[in-house]
Amino acid sequence: MVNQEYYNLGTAPSVIRQLFAYGLEQAAKVGADKVYDYSLGNPSIPAPKKVNESIKKIVDEMDSIKLHGYSMAAGFDTARAAVAKDLANRFGLDVKASELFFTCGAAPALISIIKALIVDADSEIMAVAPFFPEYRPFVNANGGKLVVVPADTKAFQIHLDEVEKRITKNTQGIIINSPNNPSGVVYTEETLKGLAALLERKSAEYGHPIYIIADEPYRELVYGGVKVPFIPCLYKNTIVCYSYSKSLSLPGERIGYVYVPGFADDADAVYAAIAGAARIMGHVCPPTLMQKVIEYCAEERPDLVAYDENRNLLYNSLREMGYECAKPDGAFYLFVKAPNGDANAFSEKAKLDHNLLVVPADGFGCPGYFRLSYCVANDMIQRSLPAFKAMIESYK
Repeated sequence: MVNQEYYNLGTAPSVIRQLFAYGLEQAAKVGADKVYDYSLGNPSIPAPKKVNESIKKIVDEMDSIKLHGYSMAAGFDTARAAVAKDLANRFGLDVKASELFFTCGAAPALISIIKALIVDADSEIMAVAPFFPEYRPFVNANGGKLVVVPADTKAFQIHLDEVEKRITKNTQGIIINSPNNPSGVVYTEETLKGLAALLERKSAEYGHPIYIIADEPYRELVYGGVKVPFIPCLYKNTIVCYSYSKSLSLPGERIGYVYVPGFADDADAVYAAIAGAARIMGHVCPPTLMQKVIEYCAEERPDLVAYDENRNLLYNSLREMGYECAKPDGAFYLFVKAPNGDANAFSEKAKLDHNLLVVPADGFGCPGYFRLSYCVANDMIQRSLPAFKAMIESYK
């Protein structure tokens, strides 16, 4: 006998992974240059030069026993201090190293926060569509209920009235992902201030804090001078979940952190519960080498020229063809409305007719749209444009 819920999760097909696998198969048959794969959000720009230099320096100079040994559960004090200093300098907050908890990437960080906030079977965590599909099992498999806020398909901001309709006395938190996966939209300061005011009012009404869980793996990936508001500056009861996978192009190294501001309500208890949740999952003592790399590279930022070129080429080209797209000011995704309103049918036809691999957004809580991940080679985008043109023409 096995746990049926986990069995279902382990055997459930992933549309993204299926498309990626199909692309590899087709590339072997017809050639990689004839396959246009927009499925995975895998960074395609190299890590900053300082990252590789730091790895070499650490390996050459650090005692090998310490290099390959455990850190404290929350991470090395020196690494946490480097991140705290960077956050404080950038956002003007008095961030302390003791308020940071290092994790093996953003997913364990997010799950630890969710586990810490789910207090009973009635506990609810909200998510604003469109959202990363894993939010659903992250919440449901840990004993909570995911409450979905419908998408604002005009501006892809947050329908605050729809949030208010769904807040109850059981609401423990709301996950905010900005820049957003899959839309690429950055939530404005006006939107976030409105949400903060609503949550302050509802927290007072129900007699307990409602936390914003700020899922921020794309914080550094923004274009055209757009600013990403740091939510703890706007709402004190914010818990930040961060990863260096995208900002430093290190998805395979699994390093990130949770930040629990000391000024948040019940901050010490929340931090301790997050640490306890990480302990239960076995996600303690993140990779020593990567922690030391972050100690040296906390202030490094990505060079986004290649992503920006891809963004402009794809967005402008598809708009000229007649596609409706959300304006992507951040991340590396383009969110497109399916011409016939059926993204699954569009995705299947694009795959079979053109080896054009796009991800239907039903799993993101936004049917009728599909996601394109433009962290790909620029020449692939150029080669794929005739396929996009043929697809939209086929629906006219």
